[in-house]
Amino acid sequence: MSQQQGTTIDRRTFLKYSGILGVGFAFGGLMPVSESIAFNRKLYKVTRARLSMGTFAAITVMHPSRTEADEVIGKAFEEMDRVSRLLNRYQSASAIGTLNRDGYLTELPSEVSEVIARSLRFHRASGGAFDITVKPLVDLYKEHFAAHQSPPSETRVSKVLDLVDAGALRFDGHTVRFAKEGMGITLDGIAKGYIIDCGAKVIEQHGTKHALINAGGDIRAIGGKDSRTPWKVAIQDPDKNGPYVDTITMVNGAIATSGNYEVYFDREKLYHHIVSPTTGRSPLQSTSVTVMADNVMDADALSTAVFVLEPIAGKQFIEKMPKTECLILSAVGGKKIASSRWPTA
Repeated sequence: MSQQQGTTIDRRTFLKYSGILGVGFAFGGLMPVSESIAFNRKLYKVTRARLSMGTFAAITVMHPSRTEADEVIGKAFEEMDRVSRLLNRYQSASAIGTLNRDGYLTELPSEVSEVIARSLRFHRASGGAFDITVKPLVDLYKEHFAAHQSPPSETRVSKVLDLVDAGALRFDGHTVRFAKEGMGITLDGIAKGYIIDCGAKVIEQHGTKHALINAGGDIRAIGGKDSRTPWKVAIQDPDKNGPYVDTITMVNGAIATSGNYEVYFDREKLYHHIVSPTTGRSPLQSTSVTVMADNVMDADALSTAVFVLEPIAGKQFIEKMPKTECLILSAVGGKKIASSRWPTA
């Protein structure tokens, strides 16, 4: 089936990528790659999906016009692609790539400035649990496991840990500079959420009142399916062996999940892409953390922070955050720990 920007994806590829979604539609089946059907007498349900941000992204729009729905979806994907290029640390020419190479960046694009500012806010709010300067640690684990199939020594970790300190970022909204040579930032814990929010903003600006974006389990809902029907969202078991962890309904708002099953370096998942900026090791008390918030950027960052804080402290942290809820799946017996106002608590 044809996708945006001429990319194609067959059913087998779709099944492969849909398997990494931590959250998805509870439709009794997999999300279609492309769909355009009459939902009721007034609305068409139009879904388009493709690879985006290193994962599988789908946009569903409920609209009186199939043609206009397609146009809105196309514009949303274009905006998401544009912002992705700015925030992609793997592209040396991107704003983040340039910052990591040179150690400073002047005349920050407004999007980059907004994400860094929000990141530093969550760094302070979480007592340092959310820290975008963990890039040297993540790179150390990735490179050491690739070369030796084993974790780096405590000495190596301790040395690199000295470079992890979001408080050492010199940021004034227009420029950013590293205070220590060898520092680097990764926005992997917040950028995807921000990019989805940018796509949602485009959809809303075109007057669409009912839409949903799902990118690798990070979800933004605009309204419900229609004026009376909410979106139904299922939170997947990280092991994908059992039933859904939970199923909730959504009308407006966002949800994001962080877990040790997303990117990991060893079969036992003792070393994965989420690392503590305090210990330099991967937190092990949770297998997944799902956070609900007003927007995906906040839900994305907060789910990472809660994962680092670990279950009890993470729940207590979320309880203090306005309009925010969480569901934590403990690594001990798969126990579910929900904040007091989680929809099914």
